[in-house]
Amino acid sequence: MKTRFLSLDILRGITLAGMILVNNNGNGDFTYAPLLHADWNGFTPTDLVFPSFLFMVGVAMRFSFKAFNYELTPAVRDKILKRTLYLFLINYFVFYFPFTDFSFEKLRFLNVLPRIALSYCAVAFITLQAPKKWLTWINAGILLSFWGILYAFGDAGSWMDISTNAVRKLDLLLFGESHLYHGNVVNGVHIAFDPEGLLSTLPAISTCLFGYQVSLYLENQAKENKSALLGLLGWGAALISIALIWDQAFPVNKKLWTSSFVLLCAGIDFILIGLLNWWIQTKERHFGNTFFLVLGTNSILAYGISEIIAIQLGNYQIQDQSANQWLYWHIFEPIFGKYNGSLAYAITFVLVCWSVCWVFWKKKWFLKV
Repeated sequence: MKTRFLSLDILRGITLAGMILVNNNGNGDFTYAPLLHADWNGFTPTDLVFPSFLFMVGVAMRFSFKAFNYELTPAVRDKILKRTLYLFLINYFVFYFPFTDFSFEKLRFLNVLPRIALSYCAVAFITLQAPKKWLTWINAGILLSFWGILYAFGDAGSWMDISTNAVRKLDLLLFGESHLYHGNVVNGVHIAFDPEGLLSTLPAISTCLFGYQVSLYLENQAKENKSALLGLLGWGAALISIALIWDQAFPVNKKLWTSSFVLLCAGIDFILIGLLNWWIQTKERHFGNTFFLVLGTNSILAYGISEIIAIQLGNYQIQDQSANQWLYWHIFEPIFGKYNGSLAYAITFVLVCWSVCWVFWKKKWFLKV
């Protein structure tokens, strides 16, 4: 069991390093294509980062609920709800610290941590109440239902477009335009559309549930003293194949978190966690583990630190430029060039965040929610 926790923490650390890397390039105009999200339909390695983290939340849940004998007692229920609330509060603290320009009228309700919170809460209640044999059917029901909802409530003929899809419509109805993300540009105009929208959290729940199902598989294989590698490789390949077929009717799209996107990412994560589990447990290889454990065992802290630093660098001005752009143009670009300078900035940013987390690691301080 310890080796499986180690595999989880290391893969989570790899994912956190990737998340910080792609979120903090030196200059978005000079970033290598694999380090950018797909504009709309399609897939890049960067699109795998967030779903992989959410997938691992599901993997960890099976292990964490063991202490409560997998029963939804009042104490466990309260713990789940408190953790959900804390993730929302941490999100608002990180993105609006130090609150000098805080305005409720422009508060973005949903974001990365709220999506994790809602997915965690839903999967916790599902898995602690539903029999294990029902989980695959529940997962399939979520993915098929989301497909039907988008088709039924989006505009006819353009139900997958950024401005006419059901995800945006529901967010506008519930929250209003001022509370949504405005970073999407269509025909030169910024459009209010939240890639962590409320409706698209439904298939995100499926991503988290896939992680929980992997932990069940690892648990069963451990009881039978069998390697999990071949099974995870097989299931991963099957999910990827289904995703690519489904892509023809329901395109892979990270911003909508489409059902084909869920299956594609889950399939890749099945393979990755299988390989890593085999590498660490069977082959007993430990090279580089500590680097990723520093991030993986303090993942919320690492994410929070990265966002606070990035936001403050963006807000602080040096010679009529934001601090992050000044650092890029005056230090990294002159030394490394435009594209390599952007990559060097991103790597340096990861190392700065890692250094802060390393202090916590050495002190054995871990942020728990």
